[in-house]
Amino acid sequence: MTEMQLSDKQTLRDRARKNVEEGAVTEGYSADREEILRLLNESLATEWVCVLRYKRHYFMATGLKASVAADEFLEHANQEMQHADKLAERIVQLGGEPEFNPDLLSKNSHAQYVAGKNLKEMVYEDLVAERIAIDSYREIIQYIGDKDPTTRRIFEEILAQEEEHADDMADILNDL
Repeated sequence: MTEMQLSDKQTLRDRARKNVEEGAVTEGYSADREEILRLLNESLATEWVCVLRYKRHYFMATGLKASVAADEFLEHANQEMQHADKLAERIVQLGGEPEFNPDLLSKNSHAQYVAGKNLKEMVYEDLVAERIAIDSYREIIQYIGDKDPTTRRIFEEILAQEEEHADDMADILNDL
Protein backbone atom coordinates (compact mmCIF):
# COMPACT_ATOMS: atom_id res chain seq x y z
CA MET A 1 0.00 0.00 0.00
CA THR A 2 1.41 3.37 -1.03
CA GLU A 3 1.65 5.98 1.69
CA MET A 4 -0.27 9.13 0.82
CA GLN A 5 1.84 12.25 0.49
CA LEU A 6 0.46 15.45 1.98
CA SER A 7 0.64 18.54 -0.20
CA ASP A 8 3.04 21.28 0.79
CA LYS A 9 1.67 24.70 1.77
CA GLN A 10 2.47 26.39 -1.53
CA THR A 11 0.76 23.63 -3.53
CA LEU A 12 -2.35 23.94 -1.33
CA ARG A 13 -2.34 27.72 -1.80
CA ASP A 14 -1.89 27.50 -5.57
CA ARG A 15 -4.65 24.89 -5.96
CA ALA A 16 -7.05 26.99 -3.85
CA ARG A 17 -6.65 29.92 -6.24
CA LYS A 18 -7.21 27.79 -9.33
CA ASN A 19 -10.90 27.54 -10.36
CA VAL A 20 -11.91 29.56 -7.29
CA GLU A 21 -15.40 30.05 -8.77
CA GLU A 22 -16.05 26.36 -8.04
CA GLY A 23 -16.52 27.26 -4.35
CA ALA A 24 -16.36 24.20 -2.10
CA VAL A 25 -15.57 21.85 -5.00
CA THR A 26 -11.80 21.67 -5.25
CA GLU A 27 -9.49 19.78 -7.61
CA GLY A 28 -9.36 16.98 -5.05
CA TYR A 29 -13.10 16.29 -5.38
CA SER A 30 -13.15 12.92 -7.09
CA ALA A 31 -16.85 12.05 -7.19
CA ASP A 32 -19.05 12.41 -10.28
CA ARG A 33 -20.63 15.71 -9.26
CA GLU A 34 -23.63 15.41 -11.60
CA GLU A 35 -24.43 11.94 -10.24
CA ILE A 36 -24.03 13.11 -6.63
CA LEU A 37 -26.36 16.06 -7.34
CA ARG A 38 -28.92 13.68 -8.89
CA LEU A 39 -28.76 11.41 -5.82
CA LEU A 40 -29.03 14.40 -3.48
CA ASN A 41 -32.07 15.75 -5.35
CA GLU A 42 -33.77 12.34 -5.36
CA SER A 43 -33.14 12.11 -1.62
CA LEU A 44 -34.43 15.67 -1.16
CA ALA A 45 -37.63 14.62 -2.93
CA THR A 46 -37.85 11.51 -0.74
CA GLU A 47 -37.58 13.60 2.42
CA TRP A 48 -40.26 16.04 1.26
CA VAL A 49 -42.66 13.24 0.34
CA CYS A 50 -42.08 11.82 3.83
CA VAL A 51 -42.67 15.23 5.45
CA LEU A 52 -45.99 15.53 3.64
CA ARG A 53 -47.10 11.98 4.46
CA TYR A 54 -46.14 12.33 8.15
CA LYS A 55 -47.93 15.69 8.36
CA ARG A 56 -51.10 14.16 6.90
CA HIS A 57 -50.88 11.25 9.31
CA TYR A 58 -50.37 13.65 12.22
CA PHE A 59 -53.61 15.45 11.40
CA MET A 60 -55.57 12.32 10.44
CA ALA A 61 -54.59 10.02 13.33
CA THR A 62 -57.68 8.94 15.26
CA GLY A 63 -58.51 6.21 17.72
CA LEU A 64 -57.45 5.10 21.19
CA LYS A 65 -53.73 4.83 20.42
CA ALA A 66 -53.68 7.85 18.12
CA SER A 67 -51.99 10.34 20.45
CA VAL A 68 -48.74 8.34 20.77
CA ALA A 69 -48.61 7.77 17.01
CA ALA A 70 -49.52 11.41 16.25
CA ASP A 71 -46.68 12.66 18.46
CA GLU A 72 -44.25 10.42 16.55
CA PHE A 73 -45.70 11.50 13.19
CA LEU A 74 -45.11 15.18 14.03
CA GLU A 75 -41.61 14.58 15.40
CA HIS A 76 -40.67 12.57 12.31
CA ALA A 77 -42.15 15.22 9.96
CA ASN A 78 -39.97 17.86 11.60
CA GLN A 79 -36.85 15.68 11.43
CA GLU A 80 -37.49 14.82 7.78
CA MET A 81 -37.71 18.57 7.08
CA GLN A 82 -34.30 19.01 8.74
CA HIS A 83 -32.94 16.23 6.51
CA ALA A 84 -34.34 18.01 3.45
CA ASP A 85 -32.66 21.25 4.52
CA LYS A 86 -29.26 19.52 4.93
CA LEU A 87 -29.58 17.91 1.51
CA ALA A 88 -30.61 21.18 -0.17
CA GLU A 89 -27.72 23.00 1.48
CA ARG A 90 -25.26 20.38 0.20
CA ILE A 91 -26.71 20.58 -3.31
CA VAL A 92 -25.99 24.32 -3.35
CA GLN A 93 -22.48 23.79 -1.92
CA LEU A 94 -21.76 21.46 -4.84
CA GLY A 95 -22.92 24.08 -7.33
CA GLY A 96 -26.30 22.50 -8.02
CA GLU A 97 -29.88 23.64 -7.60
CA PRO A 98 -32.23 21.91 -5.17
CA GLU A 99 -35.36 20.71 -6.96
CA PHE A 100 -38.47 21.83 -5.05
CA ASN A 101 -40.96 21.68 -7.92
CA PRO A 102 -44.03 19.96 -6.38
CA ASP A 103 -44.82 18.29 -9.72
CA LEU A 104 -41.45 16.50 -9.59
CA LEU A 105 -41.22 15.58 -5.90
CA SER A 106 -43.23 12.35 -5.98
CA LYS A 107 -41.74 11.46 -9.39
CA ASN A 108 -38.17 11.77 -8.03
CA SER A 109 -38.81 10.32 -4.56
CA HIS A 110 -37.61 6.83 -3.67
CA ALA A 111 -40.60 6.43 -1.32
CA GLN A 112 -44.22 6.62 -2.43
CA TYR A 113 -46.91 8.82 -0.95
CA VAL A 114 -49.49 6.39 0.39
CA ALA A 115 -52.03 8.05 2.67
CA GLY A 116 -53.41 5.02 4.54
CA LYS A 117 -57.07 4.71 5.53
CA ASN A 118 -56.66 4.11 9.26
CA LEU A 119 -53.97 4.39 11.94
CA LYS A 120 -52.57 0.91 11.33
CA GLU A 121 -52.25 1.53 7.57
CA MET A 122 -50.64 4.93 8.21
CA VAL A 123 -48.00 3.46 10.52
CA TYR A 124 -47.45 0.56 8.11
CA GLU A 125 -46.92 2.90 5.13
CA ASP A 126 -44.55 5.08 7.18
CA LEU A 127 -42.55 2.00 8.14
CA VAL A 128 -42.37 0.91 4.49
CA ALA A 129 -41.15 4.39 3.48
CA GLU A 130 -38.50 4.38 6.23
CA ARG A 131 -37.27 0.97 5.07
CA ILE A 132 -36.99 2.31 1.50
CA ALA A 133 -35.01 5.33 2.75
CA ILE A 134 -32.73 3.09 4.82
CA ASP A 135 -31.89 0.86 1.86
CA SER A 136 -31.47 3.69 -0.64
CA TYR A 137 -29.32 5.80 1.70
CA ARG A 138 -27.16 2.81 2.62
CA GLU A 139 -26.58 2.15 -1.10
CA ILE A 140 -25.77 5.83 -1.72
CA ILE A 141 -23.26 5.79 1.17
CA GLN A 142 -21.57 2.72 -0.32
CA TYR A 143 -21.59 4.28 -3.80
CA ILE A 144 -19.99 7.51 -2.54
CA GLY A 145 -17.29 5.69 -0.57
CA ASP A 146 -14.30 7.99 -0.06
CA LYS A 147 -15.01 10.18 -3.10
CA ASP A 148 -17.11 12.78 -1.19
CA PRO A 149 -16.71 12.41 2.59
CA THR A 150 -18.93 15.41 3.41
CA THR A 151 -21.92 14.14 1.42
CA ARG A 152 -21.34 10.62 2.76
CA ARG A 153 -21.37 11.94 6.35
CA ILE A 154 -24.65 13.80 5.72
CA PHE A 155 -26.21 10.58 4.44
CA GLU A 156 -24.79 8.62 7.38
CA GLU A 157 -26.38 11.05 9.86
CA ILE A 158 -29.71 10.92 8.05
CA LEU A 159 -29.54 7.11 7.79
CA ALA A 160 -29.07 6.78 11.56
CA GLN A 161 -32.21 8.84 12.15
CA GLU A 162 -34.19 6.93 9.53
CA GLU A 163 -33.29 3.71 11.35
CA GLU A 164 -34.65 5.25 14.57
CA HIS A 165 -37.83 6.23 12.72
CA ALA A 166 -38.28 2.69 11.42
CA ASP A 167 -37.78 1.32 14.93
CA ASP A 168 -40.39 3.78 16.28
CA MET A 169 -42.92 2.81 13.59
CA ALA A 170 -42.29 -0.92 14.13
CA ASP A 171 -42.90 -0.48 17.88
CA ILE A 172 -46.16 1.41 17.29
CA LEU A 173 -47.29 -1.11 14.68
CA ASN A 174 -46.71 -3.94 17.16
CA ASP A 175 -48.91 -2.14 19.71
CA LEU A 176 -51.82 -1.67 17.30
